[in-house]
Parts: sequence; C-alpha cells; structure tokens
Amino acid sequence: MQIRRENLRRWAEKHGTPSKERSYFSQLINGNSSFGEKAARRLESDYGMPALFLDTAGADFGTSPRIKVIARDPDDPNFVEIRKVRLKLSAGISGFGIEVTEEDGNPITFRKEWLTKNGYDADSLIAIRVRGESMEPALYAGDVVVINTADREPKDGQVFAVNYEGEDVVKRMMRDTGEWWLHSDNADQRRYPRKMCRGNECLILGKIVYKQSENI
Repeated sequence: MQIRRENLRRWAEKHGTPSKERSYFSQLINGNSSFGEKAARRLESDYGMPALFLDTAGADFGTSPRIKVIARDPDDPNFVEIRKVRLKLSAGISGFGIEVTEEDGNPITFRKEWLTKNGYDADSLIAIRVRGESMEPALYAGDVVVINTADREPKDGQVFAVNYEGEDVVKRMMRDTGEWWLHSDNADQRRYPRKMCRGNECLILGKIVYKQSENI
C-alpha cells in the first residue's frame, strides 16, 4: 500500500491534484484513508494513469499498458480485446478447444501499442480464470491471467499454463536435475508438491503474460 501512496504523490506532483478530490488525494497519500484495489484501479482509469501504475515500484508514467475496463467503440483500431475462455483439454493431446465465456463481463482490452511493443499476436492471446490456491500469493483463485499461446518454450522461473494429464493448471516452471518441474508458489509444499513435466502428460499451453487481480 505504501507503493500506491508514493506513486500517487509522484503523479499529483507532476499533474496537479484534481480540485474535486484534493481532500481525498491528501488522505490517501498521508495514509489517513484506506487505499484498496478498487480505489487504485478507479484512479488509474479516471485520470489516465498507465495500467497498474499505482502498484508498480518505481513506475514510469508512460511505459505500462493502458487497460480500458469500460464500454468502448468495438471498431476503435487502437484497442484489442482478449477473449476470456474456458479450455477444453484431453490428456496427451497438445491441441485444445476453447469456449468463450460471458459470465465475467467484457473481454480484457489492451492498447494495441502494448501488444506491438511486446511482440504479441492478438490471435495468440487468451484469458482464463485461475482455480485453486496452489499459486498463492502470486495468483489467487478467481484471478484472470492472459496466456500467450505462441510462447511454449519453458523458461526457468516463469509461469505457464499447462495441460497436465488433461487438466489446465497454472504453474511456475523450474529446472532441476536436468528435468523440468511444475512448481507451486504456495508455501504448503506437502499439499502442493512439485511435479515433473515430461512427455505427453505435461504439455505447455503458453506463457502467462498478464494478470488481473482484486487481491492485494
């Protein structure tokens, strides 16, 4: 929360404090008011801050992708929608089907320039909802993550979506003893032991490139 207060202070120094929220800004910056997730996202949206600017230590005012969470013109060429889906998997089969879900509201929308900067193809990006507690505190049940299905090469320490024996799981890839392992961030390793990722029982679906969370 201290990072949010410091970044809001920096933003206010550069852009000025909106007169209608001068008291509110002061309370947030000075720690006299709770500075939760909803407040941070609302301020970023209302005042044109880069997405997740308030949560990023040493954030640059212009480098983070701006994410719209409100209705917009679907024909606007400056934005790209990422579909929220459910995955349909089979054990040992590298391909997968998807079912677009509407229950979570609008798709996640990014500025096209963010995809271009990172070399992402919009057609290769999908979003799914995290299940279970195995990746806490990095990811919580209900968080939404974006998968780049064009990036399936395992990387040590990076988080990937994986078809593990017919189930979609989100795990951190770890290299050890010449093998790749699926590692859970949850400290309860008895409950969430690492599992070897080898052969058709463990098929990488893509790398996680973004998370959307309401957990602080």
